[in-house]
Amino acid sequence: MSVAALPFKPSPDAVTLAALRANAGVALAFKSVGARTRLADLDERGGFRAKFPTVESGAEAVLINTGGGMLGGDRYTFDIAVERGAAATVTSQSAERIYRALDGPTRTDVSLRVDSGALVAWLPQETILFNGARLDRRMTADVAVGGSLLIAETIVFGRQFMGEDVRAGSVLDHWRIRREGRLVFADSVALQDDMHGHFAAPATGDGARAIATVVLIAPDAADQRDAAREALGEPAGRAAISAWNGMLTARFLAREPAALRADLIRVVTTLARRPMPRVWNC
Repeated sequence: MSVAALPFKPSPDAVTLAALRANAGVALAFKSVGARTRLADLDERGGFRAKFPTVESGAEAVLINTGGGMLGGDRYTFDIAVERGAAATVTSQSAERIYRALDGPTRTDVSLRVDSGALVAWLPQETILFNGARLDRRMTADVAVGGSLLIAETIVFGRQFMGEDVRAGSVLDHWRIRREGRLVFADSVALQDDMHGHFAAPATGDGARAIATVVLIAPDAADQRDAAREALGEPAGRAAISAWNGMLTARFLAREPAALRADLIRVVTTLARRPMPRVWNC
């Protein structure tokens, strides 16, 4: 058959796209048994799985996306609960890829619940946006008095070594953290269309290709500010650390995603008082 005689292949319609969309995620609950943290409940849906490597203290969960990435219209839910006296770190096997959206955005909902005397460290590896990606992420956390929560999230705009620029797409990123039911941290980012252009100007990003946010909610969070600043030293990109009212936040941006990653690791390992999960070095 000649090329000219090949049958026309129509674009997928809305019904077909909806049928192909993922509805997946992981729910984890941890409890304290004696001096150890044990898995209390596990629910895996869709193409996501959780693995539990052996660690010296607390528990560690590695989230694995067997689908290899996220598409527009996909919906992912992650629910992490840690009971009194338990400590858990949740990370991802690799950087997550958000591909070009053909219809709706990729929706990600993260819910973190921390009991008094418990610790949750939410430390996924980078989220990489492809050109045309549309990400709608909602992060909510409830921390009891005496509980500790550490969050570190990084967004990379395009694969640098592939020469990619994200000139189309959107990011809607909403964070809401409550302590004993009272809102203590609210942060929203809304970027539309030419995200490369948004960060090109000196006042907005000075050519940054990666951004990251770290939040620590803990009884001694404010006391860790100076140690975190000392660990950061002279950042390869731009970074700032502040603390108030039992919270610490750090912001990062850099032209080189690898440089931002190095800055981030120095601060997070200081705040967590332990090395990054081993998958970060794979």
